[in-house]
Amino acid sequence: MKIGRESVPKSAICTSTADTITVRGKDLCTDLIGHTSFTDYFYLLLTGKTPSAAARAVLDATLVSIAEHGFVPSVQASRMTYAAAPDALQGAVAAGILGCGPVILGASQNAGDLFHGIAKQVDEGQALDSVVRETVSRMRAQKQPIPGYGHPLHKERDPRVDALFKVARDSGADLRYIAIAEAIEAAIPDIVGKTLKLNVSAAIPAVLLGAEFPVTALRGIPILARTASLIAHLNEEATQPAGFALSYHASQAVEYTGE
Repeated sequence: MKIGRESVPKSAICTSTADTITVRGKDLCTDLIGHTSFTDYFYLLLTGKTPSAAARAVLDATLVSIAEHGFVPSVQASRMTYAAAPDALQGAVAAGILGCGPVILGASQNAGDLFHGIAKQVDEGQALDSVVRETVSRMRAQKQPIPGYGHPLHKERDPRVDALFKVARDSGADLRYIAIAEAIEAAIPDIVGKTLKLNVSAAIPAVLLGAEFPVTALRGIPILARTASLIAHLNEEATQPAGFALSYHASQAVEYTGE
């Protein structure tokens, strides 16, 4: 019985024999180990290509930018899970990643989809400013959040935004998506009625799409980056526990509203 479009599983990523491991056409042991960075290897795994200098620079910068931001919800979930089950590091890491969605960690994908859609309309001959105003107005009318704008702590521009934009400019990446992101930022006050500045979740797709990073894989950037940070937090949790303290303080802050 055929399920879906293919009846034979296929992959262009990796194959192996008793003596060799081939990844995207390269011998893992002789061509890659000791010869490539993890950033380059990730790009190769994802696209089958060696990254350009611009792609390498912005990909590396985005991974650094989103890995760590203190005791954010993903870190708290991970540390509390590890406190309860210190024998299951993988479960604690997974606990921190499972909440990746439009509010936490996943907004880069939504912002990238937004920028990609606007770019397509501009390519069809429409003016950037008019497309942006129409798009933001429609989202406002439908009460949709504008992904990648506004931050609970960084009321002005998230400081990571300008740092990432500088990397993109200095590396020679295409800046068209940065222009789209900034056009949206400029249009928001008049349409929404308040100022919402760019945050890192918009900056990430703005620089990556300009380096030909696949729009469909944008959600993977915060997942990959935050995994590294979670492992660091769990290593610290093993010697400097905070998980149960986080749980205790949360329970003390809860207001009972039942009868």
